[in-house]
Amino acid sequence: MILADTSIWVEYFRSGLGEMHNQLTRRNILMHPVIAAELALGSLRDRTRTLAFLDFLPQARVAQLSEVRQMVEARTLYSQGIGLTDAHLIASIFLNPPALLWTRDKRLRGIAEALGIHAHLP
Repeated sequence: MILADTSIWVEYFRSGLGEMHNQLTRRNILMHPVIAAELALGSLRDRTRTLAFLDFLPQARVAQLSEVRQMVEARTLYSQGIGLTDAHLIASIFLNPPALLWTRDKRLRGIAEALGIHAHLP
């Protein structure tokens, strides 16, 4: 399974990213509620249908804030230039093995690669 972050979804909604379509067709995309909420804050075509589709996707297990904080300390993720949402996504990857994280964000991608959890997709 693949957890696609907001950057991937925005690109998909704008240009129909081919690999994202392939992964969605295979039902290989996990949805994280924070990503769904971020997307809901934007302008979406066919908003009601799109949000219903996001809710229909397999849902990632979500870490508690205390678990995210413990992971940040244990994996030395502080002072790395990522925010709480990014840390939540990383924690969810560890709660949903063998899921991988797919992102276009350079800092998040670098951390995911260092942790061995980055999905190497186009």
